[in-house]
Amino acid sequence: MKKRILQVLSIVMVIMMFLAGCSDKNEVAQTFDVGISQLADHPALDAARQGFEDGLKELGVNVNIVYQNAQGDIPTSLSIAEKFVKDKVDLIYAIATPAAQAAKQATNDIPIIFSAVTDPVEAELVETMENPGGNVTGTSDLTPMDRQLKIFKDLDNNIKKVGIVFNTSEPNSQVQVEMAKNIAPTLGLEIVEVGISNINDIPQALDSIIKKVDGIYTITDNMVASAISIVAEKAIANNMITVGAEDSHVKGGILITDGISYYELGKQSAGMAKAILADGKNPASIPSATSENTEKAFNEETLIALGLNTDIPTFKDAVKVEE
Repeated sequence: MKKRILQVLSIVMVIMMFLAGCSDKNEVAQTFDVGISQLADHPALDAARQGFEDGLKELGVNVNIVYQNAQGDIPTSLSIAEKFVKDKVDLIYAIATPAAQAAKQATNDIPIIFSAVTDPVEAELVETMENPGGNVTGTSDLTPMDRQLKIFKDLDNNIKKVGIVFNTSEPNSQVQVEMAKNIAPTLGLEIVEVGISNINDIPQALDSIIKKVDGIYTITDNMVASAISIVAEKAIANNMITVGAEDSHVKGGILITDGISYYELGKQSAGMAKAILADGKNPASIPSATSENTEKAFNEETLIALGLNTDIPTFKDAVKVEE
């Protein structure tokens, strides 16, 4: 009888251990609610979102995603963030600076991962890149501007003045213009900038600046990125070299970049989200980061239109992109 009781107890213990194991697996397989707030529609921000979603899948994180797009309207970004807070999502992924700032304004408790933010410290999203503090961390789209501006000289040493069109109400753009003005003299270049307040100003701004410069540099400005094909067409019509801050600019007709991939930036952000959701880490303990990888890419159609060829050393280690 004792033997049978021991056998029964052993079986019960095995069953309990099995059930406990199943319970652990269910905890790991928990589905999290993630709100994605994107400032506007354009290829770079779309790529950051797609990379994030694909990254979560690859990492095995089960999520229920609620995607909202502010269509470029900052007050709408705040409304989106407030709705996510009301719905008690587990994490907010905010794409672009205004979306991230709105999310931070809406909550001090829900973890926030940002992406496509050039200077998170200047934007007052984090205390420092290494120690974000609070409930916010993420990935910066700060580009290797020194390498990008050097491309002008590599392609044509006679280039002296480089034009930048930027949205005066976008803090990231102002930061980049100042960075370019600081870097340019070390390369024998001068930056000529022209500010715009809405997308309809772009054609006139380009007509104005093209008369004053030898090349055009497109920074990671959301408004300009939305009209990148217009920038490319104007530059080609004036036989002017263009360098972009990232690959979606090149897909839109800009000649070349040595820059980041927003898709990969999104996947990098997904790793942070996993650390918070699945591993239980605090956003304050996860350093904000810049892109881990850059890639040189060029637009062959633009290259041909400008009368250049791939034998130029600058293009040797670059990949071709399709428009």
